[in-house]
Amino acid sequence: MHHNDVSDFAHSHNFLSAYHDANERRTRYVVMLTAAMMVVEIVAGLLTGSMALLADGIHMATHAGALGVAAFAYWFARRHADNPRFTLGTGKIGDLAGFASAVVLAIFAIGIAVESFQRLISPQAIAYSEAIWIAVLGLLVNLLSAWLLGAAHHHVHGHEHGHDHTHTDNNLRSAYFHVLADALTSVLAIIALFAGRYLDWAWMDAAMGLVGALVIGRWSWSLLRDTAAVLVDADADSAQFAEVRETIEDGDASVTDLHIWRVGPGKYAAVVSLVAAEPLEPTEYAARLLIHEEYVHVTVEIHKCRGEHPELRAA
Repeated sequence: MHHNDVSDFAHSHNFLSAYHDANERRTRYVVMLTAAMMVVEIVAGLLTGSMALLADGIHMATHAGALGVAAFAYWFARRHADNPRFTLGTGKIGDLAGFASAVVLAIFAIGIAVESFQRLISPQAIAYSEAIWIAVLGLLVNLLSAWLLGAAHHHVHGHEHGHDHTHTDNNLRSAYFHVLADALTSVLAIIALFAGRYLDWAWMDAAMGLVGALVIGRWSWSLLRDTAAVLVDADADSAQFAEVRETIEDGDASVTDLHIWRVGPGKYAAVVSLVAAEPLEPTEYAARLLIHEEYVHVTVEIHKCRGEHPELRAA
């Protein structure tokens, strides 16, 4: 029988960001704003015949859905944070939602580019004066949404162990990119509409659609790349691997196998295998690493060196 309750040695697998609840509230507010403006812009785009404005409205419709997914991901991750079915918690739920949002961004960037190219070849009549007011209203809503999400998105934490770690919440980042994409298309729509109204440059409407598609596509690729890295456990960088080795190795112990992967925004798990002639207790090696706040789940495997005078090198 164990003399201690085994629960004394268990710990939580809730690796959600400290700002999770606040980010969830901000995202819900932005969903409501976006959904309302989506209806206004789509109707106005159809009535005025503006491709840039209609693209903005359709794009905002997809963003409303994507932002809804982001809000759901926050709720789901919070609700199931202590569910034992999720072996290392629900910290990656946001990255999964972010990846899905990036795919949506990419699809509609392509859609806007195709439609804008067709409009460039075959221009259509646009009711400029009416469209301008709706585009300006859309921009104001986008700026308010960006303000709601922006403060949290730019939250970066550093520490004094030689390098900085960005505590990126990819779910919030995806929501922020969707809002920025909306703001960009609104700005481009306004430029195009003014150019068409006062300079008679009807081609600007479609041209701005192409510019917006290119920028949104670039944001989509950036988000796809970063969220995919988290989902396939390739997020940790070389500096983190070096940091763990430097922390564990002490002249006797040498790291032979090392795995680091992200389990939540700015939070990592590590499995360390080491060999030593006079090994310490596993908890002592783990304690060395846990002084770095981003390592929240550390497992240490120890092998005793069989040689009398080992010359050990990290594998």
